[in-house]
Amino acid sequence: MEMKLEVLVLPVADVEVAKAFYEQVGFHLDHDIVRSPEFRVVQFTPPGSNTSILVGSGLTDAAPGSVQGLHLVVTDIAATREELVARGISVSEIFHDEDTFFHRAGTAHNVDGPNPRTPDYGTLASFVDPDGNGWFLQQINDR
Repeated sequence: MEMKLEVLVLPVADVEVAKAFYEQVGFHLDHDIVRSPEFRVVQFTPPGSNTSILVGSGLTDAAPGSVQGLHLVVTDIAATREELVARGISVSEIFHDEDTFFHRAGTAHNVDGPNPRTPDYGTLASFVDPDGNGWFLQQINDR
């Protein structure tokens, strides 16, 4: 059996603000379809990804900003962070969890800098969209 994750729906309060943000991040605008004032679908795909996100109206009853823990896998976290900051995106400093290769909710266990124990999976940075939907950059070169 084969399954592929195709799309994630992100709840947002203002579609135009979300659209401008994800364009600023550098996601590719695939579609912007307005069927009525109550139903609009805006699809973006991160560069190099096969999975897209949807923002819009009439897509979900979830509260804007309620999606957390989305991961964008990158090969060079420092360069990606630098590019996003240059685009005007507020990105955290690079960090790792104090005693695991992943990360836990919150920031209590975050330690500044790349993970010295593992170059892959354990080095992160984070940002949020205008509604508070939370994203992580995660460096992975060798699976």
